[in-house]
Amino acid sequence: MLPGTFDQVRSPDQAELGAGMPATRTVTPDGDVILLVPGESAAARAAAHAQDDDLTAVIEITDVAPVSVPHRIRGRAWLAGWLTQVRGDDRAACAALLAERRPVGELLGLHGRPSCVMLRLEVGEISVDDLWGAEHVDPRELAAAEPDPVVNHETELLQHLAAVHRDRIADLCALLGPRESAAASAVPLALDRLGLRVRFTGGGSSFDARFDFPAPVRDVCELRRAMHALFAAASG
Repeated sequence: MLPGTFDQVRSPDQAELGAGMPATRTVTPDGDVILLVPGESAAARAAAHAQDDDLTAVIEITDVAPVSVPHRIRGRAWLAGWLTQVRGDDRAACAALLAERRPVGELLGLHGRPSCVMLRLEVGEISVDDLWGAEHVDPRELAAAEPDPVVNHETELLQHLAAVHRDRIADLCALLGPRESAAASAVPLALDRLGLRVRFTGGGSSFDARFDFPAPVRDVCELRRAMHALFAAASG
């Protein structure tokens, strides 16, 4: 599970199958979502008794900023499809994918009684409402997407910038042009391979500004250089 996210699994008739309960999740090369959930959860029980793929479900993911800012929810996504329990030969492959996020042997009962089960959501429809706008996403795009190289570091870096380098973030006001006078305070809101988003507050209102890097970064070293260049542009 990504930092700053809250998952909820429900059926289309709004019956809640579990909130905030996946121990971890991942996406297969085919674009299916694999969830590791408590064995006694409503989602696990429903999937265990479903016939083939007749259990439709929706995963709602809420992305919450890891820093204190007005309106901390950065986005929501809804993945709708068919929920089944992972069985047979698929278990080993799915467990290996999940283990890339966190050790799962104990949770799957490889060393004793299982406490979690694996569920598969075959995704049929995706909609997203985030800082970039609202849109529908083709499930094939989810299957083809590559993880952002910054994702595992974003929470730590944003919290570090907000706690230690608040003055450097405030210096970015110089790059705002006419909006500079409306920015009394600045907090880093989101960070990815393409740039930094900052939430500026002043005069009882707030607005976001996106500061793009000259080129997408591929690792933390390139990110460090891109951030230094951004701060240098603001102070120059």
